[in-house]
Amino acid sequence: MPCYNAGKTLRLCLESVLSQTRVPDEIVVVDDASSDGSPAIAEELGCRVVRLPENRGVSAARNAGVEHTTGEVIFFLDSDVALRPDAVAGALEVLERDPGVGCVHGVYDTEPLIDDGPVEWYRLLHQVHWRRRHLGEVNSVVFALAAVRREVLAEAGKLDESLRDCEDVEYSSRLAVRTRIVLTDAVMGRHDEGHRLLPVLTEQWRRALPLIPLAVATVRRGAAKPENANSRAGIMACALALACLPLGLLSPALLAVPVVLVGWFVVADPELLRFVHRQRGVAFTAYFMAVHLAVHVVLVTGLAVGSLRLLRPGPARA
Repeated sequence: MPCYNAGKTLRLCLESVLSQTRVPDEIVVVDDASSDGSPAIAEELGCRVVRLPENRGVSAARNAGVEHTTGEVIFFLDSDVALRPDAVAGALEVLERDPGVGCVHGVYDTEPLIDDGPVEWYRLLHQVHWRRRHLGEVNSVVFALAAVRREVLAEAGKLDESLRDCEDVEYSSRLAVRTRIVLTDAVMGRHDEGHRLLPVLTEQWRRALPLIPLAVATVRRGAAKPENANSRAGIMACALALACLPLGLLSPALLAVPVVLVGWFVVADPELLRFVHRQRGVAFTAYFMAVHLAVHVVLVTGLAVGSLRLLRPGPARA
């Protein structure tokens, strides 16, 4: 478990691990130079704590955690996810049932770990929906709650410590060409998501920037494309709406074009609309789509800016 200033959630997460029907043989918490006393919580609960001398990011913390474990299966868990009691057993069952599967990861519950308001509900329901939509064999892994065979990790190599965002996207392109990956609701946990809009948009910007370069690297490795978190039609509608905004300079009446495109964006993923409506009702669905549009504006802009990185000369990445 990588940990950085996770005092708010760490106890809940570790208690969920200790309450598993199949308790892990060893629990290693890698403290990434926290300043809030998180290591003391882990030590109080009997976990082994590995301290990094400086903040190096989640990839470095996960790499350090793997080095300090001995099991044949490594279960990665984020410090803001509390597992359902049968999550570890569920992951091991999938791996034992099919030796060809080298990695299994799970989905979030529809209830947050700690209810912090509507922005968190937006983030959580969006993530729950897109992951459940792809249940089964997939081409990517999300390390928030994932079990991987040690020999598969050894073959794929360490996580890229230069990446503080999208490290799972990059690693998936290495993992998927070496083993089969399964996404299952037999591994489930309650997640504490971001609950303030500006940090959420900032995170989306950071994650959008490297996506196009990473997609190109994925193709070069011969790996299949990772699963989409967002509807392609929705991304296209948002991109076209932004591109058509300058039409308003020619005539205010032409602003009808981006307005229509925004309408297309709203209905581009009807399954998502129905899912959110079932979970939270009409009023929240309207709020959800407003935030979803703001996130897509940042996503599309970040993808465009990130694409320019491909035009800049620099060292080739394997």
